[in-house]
Amino acid sequence: MESPFPKSTSIPGEGRIVAKLTPNNVSALESMTYQYPLKLISPASAAEQGSVLVFLLSYGGGIVGGDQINLSIDVQPRARLSIVTQGHTKIFRPTKPDTVSRQNLKVEIKDGAALCLVPDPVQPFEGSVYEQIQTFKLTDDASLCLLDWVTQGRVALGENWSLNRWVGRNEVWSISDAKMSKDRLLVRDNIILDSKNRPAGSPSLRESMYGQAIMGTLILRGPMTESMGDFFLAEFAALPRLGARDFRSAEAREKDEATPRSPLESWRARRLEEEREKQILWSAANVRGCIVVKFGAATVEAARNWIGSMLYQEGSIERHFGEQALMCVR
Repeated sequence: MESPFPKSTSIPGEGRIVAKLTPNNVSALESMTYQYPLKLISPASAAEQGSVLVFLLSYGGGIVGGDQINLSIDVQPRARLSIVTQGHTKIFRPTKPDTVSRQNLKVEIKDGAALCLVPDPVQPFEGSVYEQIQTFKLTDDASLCLLDWVTQGRVALGENWSLNRWVGRNEVWSISDAKMSKDRLLVRDNIILDSKNRPAGSPSLRESMYGQAIMGTLILRGPMTESMGDFFLAEFAALPRLGARDFRSAEAREKDEATPRSPLESWRARRLEEEREKQILWSAANVRGCIVVKFGAATVEAARNWIGSMLYQEGSIERHFGEQALMCVR
């Protein structure tokens, strides 16, 4: 007997978020749909929040071998959307070593709109195989704050970059409303971590990480993140250079140390000391109008504290999106 109901057109792992600006100038969701194993949750938004908040989750707290997640996001003109998680995105080991888990994210951000995607880091388990592609298309007046980071695994179980393969790609494109205009690629950031297919004689994946427990990428683009980008570039320029020597006399050093410091100088001195103690390495560069920050640290908490300190010190992300947008780096 045939079912009287129409066949379902839903696809496992498919999801879509559409954010809009309401007539009273509050960002809200026009629609949000998802299918297992993807799960999306959005608490009620208020004007003082600055943006509408969505939690990106998965049933069981992670991605199982063979899971395929495809999420599309449309941030309509002048709307602001923040996406966070409720803990590390765990990548479980597949039952078969050649089974790949995949997550694809396609985002379009319209004029005057903005997206803040600052999740917890991805935690690949031993033997896991994972591929992630995130594509962002922005108009010239749109803004993006993207944090993408991956850890060494479960330290308590002795994992230390014990994954089989982890591939992450982030692309940022500039789009135009003109019909004859082509999309322009601004940034393509590709990371491949492969512990199995390595050239003969090369160090293992664990050895090639040189004691780093986490590596991450922060990408900033657009008017709402411009001051944050300038802040990272200025702080990177202020870092002591490799091999730099202090040619001041002892008397001059004592005089400089006795001179009162500004709040920013005091914060910078504390941060530099923490970077030395916790082996935090980082760089920042302007790539076709996008600020790309790369960082790593000896522990996950050190990286979380460092990136959180940088974002909170400058403050513009919290002002534009609300404090809930940065809950994963507190």
